[in-house]
Amino acid sequence: MRFDDTDDLIDAHTYPATSAELIAAYGDSEIELQNGTETLGTVLGRLGPETYHGPQDVRDALFTGVGHEAIGRRYYSDRDAYALGESGPEQVSF
Repeated sequence: MRFDDTDDLIDAHTYPATSAELIAAYGDSEIELQNGTETLGTVLGRLGPETYHGPQDVRDALFTGVGHEAIGRRYYSDRDAYALGESGPEQVSF
């Protein structure tokens, strides 16, 4: 996830600030994700009304609020089930 110019705007803003203030000021700013983009307004709007006390609070909210486009392969797990006929490791009880 890359903020590009949005990061500078967030840093320069005066805090505390509400979601509505940030959306009004920077709502059209795009956040580049793994599989697309989202606007700051979309992400903060999804999280609901909030008051942010500093730029790191806003970044944390953005990391939390992005959609599934921010992750690589959806539903991927490196813990695949064993193939038919494989027994897997023996269970051990402690």
